Amino acid sequence: MALARIDHRLARRSALTLRNWVEGRAAAPGTDLPENVTVDCGWGRLLFAHTFRDHAALAQSLRAERPGQRDIALYLRDPHVVLALAPQELFLDPSHTYRLWLATYRPARRRAKGFVLRRLRTLADARAVNRIYAARRMVPVDPAFLRENRNSRVLTHYVAEEETTGEVIGSVTGVDHVHAFGDPENGSSLWCLAVDPQAAAPGVGESLVRMLAEHFQARGRAFMDLSVLHDNVNAIALYEKLGFQRVPVFALKARNAINERLFTGPPPEDALNPYAMIIINEARRRGIAVDVLDAEAAFFRLSFGGRSIACRESLSELTTSVAMSRCDDKAVTRRCLEKEGLRVPAQRVAAGAGENAAFLAEHGSVVVKPARGEQGRGITVDVRTPEEVEHAVEAARAHAETVLLEQYVEGQDLRIVVIDYKVVAAAIRRPAEVTGTGEHTIAQLIEAQSRRRAAATGGESRIPMDRETERCVASHGWSMDDVLPAGERLAVRKTANLHTGGTLHDVTDHLHPALVTAARAAARALEIPVVGLDFLVPSPSGPDYVIIEANERPGLANHEPQPTAERFIDLLFPHSAIAS
Repeated sequence: MALARIDHRLARRSALTLRNWVEGRAAAPGTDLPENVTVDCGWGRLLFAHTFRDHAALAQSLRAERPGQRDIALYLRDPHVVLALAPQELFLDPSHTYRLWLATYRPARRRAKGFVLRRLRTLADARAVNRIYAARRMVPVDPAFLRENRNSRVLTHYVAEEETTGEVIGSVTGVDHVHAFGDPENGSSLWCLAVDPQAAAPGVGESLVRMLAEHFQARGRAFMDLSVLHDNVNAIALYEKLGFQRVPVFALKARNAINERLFTGPPPEDALNPYAMIIINEARRRGIAVDVLDAEAAFFRLSFGGRSIACRESLSELTTSVAMSRCDDKAVTRRCLEKEGLRVPAQRVAAGAGENAAFLAEHGSVVVKPARGEQGRGITVDVRTPEEVEHAVEAARAHAETVLLEQYVEGQDLRIVVIDYKVVAAAIRRPAEVTGTGEHTIAQLIEAQSRRRAAATGGESRIPMDRETERCVASHGWSMDDVLPAGERLAVRKTANLHTGGTLHDVTDHLHPALVTAARAAARALEIPVVGLDFLVPSPSGPDYVIIEANERPGLANHEPQPTAERFIDLLFPHSAIAS
């Protein structure tokens, strides 16, 4: 063990990739490195800059980047010199490089529960990885490339698969520098670590990093490097916990649309929430002028070709006040839809305890909700006793004077986004849940999952630690202080609202035609050009449904890969679609 530590310390001192101050070629005398080494990773090429003898050749190689790709030149000896050769086309990547010395790495004592790690094998795996890349706004990879390289000695692709559903919820790619170019440093690197923002199981990212480290350790590699944006504090904290150390290695990239946010500086709209930013980013991409009117409330104005439209997220001046009022009052929404022959649950205004109990007795279980409001505030679902009804009515009255009792309908919570009276996206919304570790209390698990959801949604999704969460946990026979067994999953909210920790899972391509027809008819009935309709369905691929609500300001983020922002801007500025 002592000899291993001495060996890896000597390797640190002689590491070619860290000796970026050496004159001439970075390789040591007598080292026979191949020249101009690049590795195609699917999302772009990895250029091993220390194998380029000539700065101009490296700059030219970066300038030859293919459309839709993101090339990265790493291990530059003189990044400032290469940058000076093409300052209008290249930029210094604002990322840190971290290195894990594998001689001193130690595996985890316990394996995380709720998912398994394995090699990427099929086209379905590759498509699932691309889905996660889209959710994380990463460059997609041709699924055929991933499948064709699944047995590559240079590239290694691991995925995390959820045990209960079989869904791929994370992925990571490794590059073996020895198999790539006979690296005399015996190195490797980690790329494209991505975890599904909807994943409930804790520890997916850490487990994927460890899996790759142990893979390269078994191959006898000396180290594993990675590049991480300087402001990705959560990822950096994870890497440092695992033993990664920051090293003086820099990267260059090409100025392209994919990298734009890395070299243009922070836009003035940074204070806006993700639901406004997804629209603003699409508008800016098309050359549409953006004027932020009130960042805190997400008001902005878009102007293009003599046309100017004020918006608050996806609510624009194209939505009339009448249409908005139809959605704002849930009782009015229901009457409008019922009048058009669309299926809706039974509903009444909460009154005295006796009348409320009679409505409960008629339907067995009810939903109690304020007549006005959004983001799931004040809603209590699956209420089964008269005492619970009265408590729920009291809670709802804190959000609106009028409270509604509604027939509780079993089913999956389906959000359908309609823009310009066409269905653009559909997603199943699942209530917040936690996965047990065998060590942490349910309260601790909820707090940890809430932090992950907030990080994945720009602070828009959190699990409230309130009476409704406690009621939901208790309904499953648990208390907040109980320790949930390892791998066991527990739903901690009844509602599937994103703002209370719920997750979205795209089902647009599996939507039954009857649901498409109903959604379009509902938008027409409400006379609203942009709307999010909440359905309850046995299955999104079947014809049965009830519509429970309509949202006049649906969140367009979190529906990747569906083009929600693109269709919204098409509605506002039809000619910009041609310009873009």
